Amino acid sequence: MENAINQIITNYGGRPDRLMDMLIAIQEQFGYISRGAILTLSNELGLSQVDVEQTISFYHFLSTKPRGKYAIYLNNSVVAYMFGRQAIKEAFEKETGITFGQVTPDGLIGLFDTACIGMNDQEPAAIINNKVFTRLTPYRVKEIVQYMRKGLSLDELVNESYGDGKNQHPFLKAMVSSNIRRKGMVLSDQYTMGKVIKEILPKMSPEGVIAEIKHSHIRGRGGAGFPTGFKWEFCRRAKGQKHYVVCNADEGEPGTFKDRVILTEKPELVFEGMAVAGYAIGGDEGILYLRYEYRYMKDYLEWVLQNMREQNLLGENIGGIEGFNFDIRIQFGAGAYVCGEESALLESLEGKRGEPRDKPPFPVEKGYLGQPTIINNVETFATAVRIIENGGEWFTQFGTEDSTGTKILSISGDCMFPGVYEVNWGFNVEDMLNMVGAYDVQAVQVGGPSGTLIAPNEFHRTLGYSDLSTGGSMIIFNKQRNLLKDVVLNFMEFFIDESCGSCSTCRNMPQVLRNKLLKILKGKGVRKDLDDLQAWAKVLQPSRCGLGQTAANPIVSSLKNFRHLYENLLQKDLDFDEGFDLVAAVQDSCNYVGRVPKFHH
Repeated sequence: MENAINQIITNYGGRPDRLMDMLIAIQEQFGYISRGAILTLSNELGLSQVDVEQTISFYHFLSTKPRGKYAIYLNNSVVAYMFGRQAIKEAFEKETGITFGQVTPDGLIGLFDTACIGMNDQEPAAIINNKVFTRLTPYRVKEIVQYMRKGLSLDELVNESYGDGKNQHPFLKAMVSSNIRRKGMVLSDQYTMGKVIKEILPKMSPEGVIAEIKHSHIRGRGGAGFPTGFKWEFCRRAKGQKHYVVCNADEGEPGTFKDRVILTEKPELVFEGMAVAGYAIGGDEGILYLRYEYRYMKDYLEWVLQNMREQNLLGENIGGIEGFNFDIRIQFGAGAYVCGEESALLESLEGKRGEPRDKPPFPVEKGYLGQPTIINNVETFATAVRIIENGGEWFTQFGTEDSTGTKILSISGDCMFPGVYEVNWGFNVEDMLNMVGAYDVQAVQVGGPSGTLIAPNEFHRTLGYSDLSTGGSMIIFNKQRNLLKDVVLNFMEFFIDESCGSCSTCRNMPQVLRNKLLKILKGKGVRKDLDDLQAWAKVLQPSRCGLGQTAANPIVSSLKNFRHLYENLLQKDLDFDEGFDLVAAVQDSCNYVGRVPKFHH
């Protein structure tokens, strides 16, 4: 084992900042990261054992204990439950004879819960040894477990046809569907790979590229909406030995899957966008930070990169431009939603826990390895190519004055046609619901759990930075859904699981808010509890990053727009109920010592 680990360390140049790659490689080769592996990494990389261990413990898909020859990760997002996740969970437990969080005694199968895996349009879904299984049924679960017991290979577990579009590519072979329902400038079939690099960039200066991006008024498509042109300009001006381009593909917001689809159907567009950005800021290295849930894309994306190198679209003197050297590598995360926050992503890139950094300095000044770095979303890089191809003025003709261009939406939940839709900014929610075939709608979650839960009286609102801003996630709930129990509670548990734990506010308050919500759901709530929820939510505001600052949003926005649902659960003529049952609390200890509890009032 030690020789194999030393070889893995060598493969990554013995660089401590490539620790994530090493840990993932060890996990995949041996099924876990042993004590011996930790010691070897520590000795060879000059890191303390604690440094190695704290990185392992931070990420969901890394483990110091064996996870089974077949490690099954079943998505527990709200949409998975809406489409039968509970039946799938029970089927897996019945067929394997273990419960979730356990490995079978023979070490063959492990069952684990996992947060949204970017498959909300084809739930229930699970990842088994980096292969995604979609639209699971109890019968299919039974079949899969039987195949595992027979010792079949991962490919032999699959009896479905492959998904649509590029999912059928020989290097992908995924049963995942792209479900593109509406195309615009980014998803258009009009794109010719390399046209911008070979025909347009040679006639433009780096400053000219930035000017065109600024003229387009494009804002970041990941959710925060920072003007892209200014970000590139700040980075170009920043002093450093090297400038980096990082593509944030850590799409972890529940309900979002558009980046998966862009990287499946248009990866060349994204990589060309990264190269354009490299030209603009004077960088020669790009890194695609891809969430581990999309590990199944690795061979396919590496093939695309190699193909682009062979066509002189990556590498040295790209597109015949003397001195324009730029290449891209893929860095995988290991299961941590907070790494979608740009500074936490940088920490992860450097092989550490994904804890957000204090700002300033901002990444454009001191980013990856302390050097100037731009971090943009998959969709932003893809859109940048179309802007340089057609001009910033052309781009401003789409969308609205403060939200130019198109937006790609991931739409799921209670609708006839879930999938990916590219629309102009300024599209309203009512039209969106009609477009996807959604009827009898009770609520729409705009922007994932950290966004807003809106009611029908707000369906006239438009998508854009001045009204409903979204990174792209839209989840639809019909009138049969229990919003508080099925949706808000699920989202709060998601935030609790995904907090990095760095800030005391984010470490504690979501738990406190969830407990208060549970009290109300159990029928123990009083009117003051609603006031407490609103007041306590404000405690989260000083948190260091967006995760902490928005972790109360599921409760705050549902209280604002669906207050009647809370009020219907309250005890009507009671001003005080702490929700604590003393008799029940001491019952176990009394049973153990054979005592009858007596209380004096």
